This record gives sequence, C-alpha cells and structure tokens, in this order.
Amino acid sequence: MEPLFELALKIPTRGSRNVLRELHAQLRDAIVEGRLKAGQRMPSTRDLAARYTVSRNTVVAAYDLLSSEGYLGTRHGSGTYVTDTLPRPVQRRLQSVDGSFDARLNPLWRRLALSARAPVQTGDAAGVSCFQVGAPELRLFPFQQWRRLLIRTQRQLAQSPWDCRHWQGTPALRDAIARHTAVTRALACSQDDIVVTAGAQQAFDLLARVLVTPQRTVVALEDPGYVHLRRALLIAGARVVPVPVDGEGLVVERLPREARVICVTPSHQFPLGTVMSMRRRAALLEFARQHDAVIIEDDYDCEFRFGDAPLDALQTLDRLERVFYVGTFSKSLFPGIRLGFVAAPAWARRTLVVAKGYADGNCPELMQETLAAFITEGHLARHVRKMRRVYAQRRATLLEGLKTQLGRWLEPVPAAAGLHVTGLCRPAVDAQALAQRAQQCGVPLLTLHGCYLGTPGQAGFVFGYGATEQSAITEGLSLLRGAWEQSRTSSLARKTMSRNDQRPT
Repeated sequence: MEPLFELALKIPTRGSRNVLRELHAQLRDAIVEGRLKAGQRMPSTRDLAARYTVSRNTVVAAYDLLSSEGYLGTRHGSGTYVTDTLPRPVQRRLQSVDGSFDARLNPLWRRLALSARAPVQTGDAAGVSCFQVGAPELRLFPFQQWRRLLIRTQRQLAQSPWDCRHWQGTPALRDAIARHTAVTRALACSQDDIVVTAGAQQAFDLLARVLVTPQRTVVALEDPGYVHLRRALLIAGARVVPVPVDGEGLVVERLPREARVICVTPSHQFPLGTVMSMRRRAALLEFARQHDAVIIEDDYDCEFRFGDAPLDALQTLDRLERVFYVGTFSKSLFPGIRLGFVAAPAWARRTLVVAKGYADGNCPELMQETLAAFITEGHLARHVRKMRRVYAQRRATLLEGLKTQLGRWLEPVPAAAGLHVTGLCRPAVDAQALAQRAQQCGVPLLTLHGCYLGTPGQAGFVFGYGATEQSAITEGLSLLRGAWEQSRTSSLARKTMSRNDQRPT
C-alpha cells in the first residue's frame, strides 16, 4: 500500500448505501485541500479496496467519478494519478454575518427564512418523548393492510391508462371522503363538493390564493392560533387581524367589521383546546351573513373525541354556502400520506380546482386510490375506533400527571378531543425559565407564546400525547418536575443571597 493512503478516510460500514458517496467525497476533498498532490500516483483499486474493506467495484466507481470531474487521470501502463491541472474549486459566497439574505429574494420569504427553526427532534438520548404536538401514533397503524391495498391498487392502475386530469381528486376518493364525513361529522356534501389536496397545509395555501386580494383582504385569525395557517395567509398578502379566544371559542364580538375571511378551529381550538359553543357558532355564521364574509373551518383532529358528544361542524350548520371545511388524514392515519381535502361551496369550487391544478396538478393517484379503498372497506373506521381508546388512556395519564406532578406550575385546560392538552402557567410562574429548563432536560415543549400573533396573552405549554406512550408520558413529566424543582430551588437561593447582600453590616 502506498504511504499516502494512511489518510484518515472514514468509510461507512459495508452494506451502507453511502459508501460510494463518502469515498468519492473524501478523496475529492483530499485532492482539493492538497493532501493528495498534483501528479501523485493513486493506489490500485484492488489495494484501496483491501485497505478500507470495501468492494473493488465501489472503488472503481469512485475513481471513474473523479476522472470524469477532472481530478484523476490515467497513464498508459503506469496507473492512475492526480491530474497536474486540477479543476478550480467553486468559491461559494458566504452568508453575511448579520444573517441577511440576497436582496433579490422576496422580502417576506427572507423574513420567514430568517425566523424559521429546525424541526424539534422527538426524544432525547434516553428515549423520552418530548410531547410532540400534532404527531399520531404510527406504531399501531395497520401498515400490512395498507401495503396489501397499495399493491392491489398498483396492479389495477398498471392495467388502466393514467389520467392526469383529476385536479379535483379521483372520483373514488372524493366519494369515499364524502361518505365518511357524512357519518363522522354530519357534513352535508357530495363527492362534487370535495377537492383533494396535498394535506391541510396545501388546502390553506390554495384557499389563501383564491380568497385573498393582496393588501386588501382583511382576514381574522384566532389568537393564539395555528402558525402555519397564518403564514399561508401572510404570504398571500392578507391583512391579518388577531381575534381573542375565550372559554367559548373565538370572541365573535371582537371581529373587525371589515373582515372578509375568518379562520377558526371550532371543534378543538388550537392550541387551547376549547370547543366553540353553539351560541358562538350561530353568532359567527350570522356575522358572515351580515358582512359578506367567508369562514375557513379547520377540523384537524375531529375524529378523536372522549366522552362528550361532538357538536356539528360549522359547515353542517351553514345554509348560505359561506364555510370552507378543511380536513386531513395526517392525524387519523399518518403524516406521510400528505392527503387532505376541502369541502368547498359550489360558487368557489371551480376556481379552487384550477388553483390546485396550477399549483401541482393532481395528488398522486396511487395514494388516492389506496386511501379510497382503505376508507371504503372500513379500515379507517376500525383504526380510528382503536386509536380513540389508546389516546383516551394517554390523555387520562397526561391530565393526571399534570395535576399531580406539575400542578404547582400549570393548570390544565379542559379539553374533550384531539391529541394535545394545554397547561396554563399559574400566576407568578416564569414561563421562559420553565421552557429553558425543559429544553435542557431533553423534553422541549411548544409554548403558547409562539402561537400568538398579537401581544402574547396567557403563558403556558402544549403537550402532545399522540405519539407518546403512557410510560413515556409519566417519565417525561417526572423529568420536567425534577428540572423545574431545581429551577425553583436555584431561584430561591439567589433571592436569599440577594437579600443577605442588601442587609446593613
């Protein structure tokens, strides 16, 4: 082996799909950085494969890539060498120190990019869940049944021509959704009213595109509320106005008279968890009638209710076609399915379908037809019934733990539905300090502060339990209590030292 190949190459274990990529990248970096000199002879592919215990074919492929890029060359009868004239490395312009981006980008998107945070990782090194909000339990999903339906659908589609004209969604899925929601939510709709979308987020984006005239349309949002819905509206150029929420839901009396779009989560307010009263629902529909406004109803986790009989959806009560009902399968099935829908009034349906078509054409037909079969054959209803029992147990464990372990700091908000529970901070509790301690102990929490558009009101935390087993709920709450107890003890000690320092000697 040539002495030069005592290089500290870090090659993934054999069988990994990244061996070729890593070998190519590390050899290229060694050449560019000068650790392998111009004109230097490379070892044979056989020797290099033996030295790093990789396939010789992998080494040959890496050499071929480097040769095609101009880093290596061959000399007849002599071997492979680092080329004498190396390609000039691309000089990348670094981001400015203050974090600003190129002014050629849209200013709104620049601000969003600067404020965007990396996704929170679920669980710490000890395997304790971090109460991720909006995540369902995937370990209990019937993936084998889903796989069988997927294979069957794939065979069926292979025997029929692919139709890319289903911007609105395939007829089979739209019919299945209409029948399913008629039973579960008493929606008054047919398959013609359904527009299939790539999840709820695309539904919000499409509705913002067709309902908002930039810099003119006033949109009223619950405050606190769902951040991603708010951003879709801001990107569309809406004039967004926050409206407070109380124990009965959105405070209709505080709606601005000029509001032409009103966004609500009446069945399970996000993030507080309250249910909009029937009195408020009637008042909201009357406001929409009087002011010629429309309502976007986000029913994001309506399938999971515990104890109380569900109130009818706003769309069910609507007699004047003013409500756009948004549903999703990310909570009842799994987030990766990326399928949702809008039950749209007839007057807006064609425009919404065209917006969907120009956005991305149609959602994948294979996934749509598989979901249609999953619903029609009763698998969705059975899965929801099973998960309702599982989530009810986790919810009970979380509520009891919030009272017994964290009751000194938090007051749980009563909620009879969904996959999360919110705890409001008690008076004199430092929410920011608690959030920092939670992060440090490996149990990061979603804060209410981040859900407000206007001046933050109540302080508190949102605890998701959909993907958190009962044992992990108990362990996570115990970790939080220990961290917060330590924070309280440290705070008391600092106050005592401060008082002692202020005493006259």
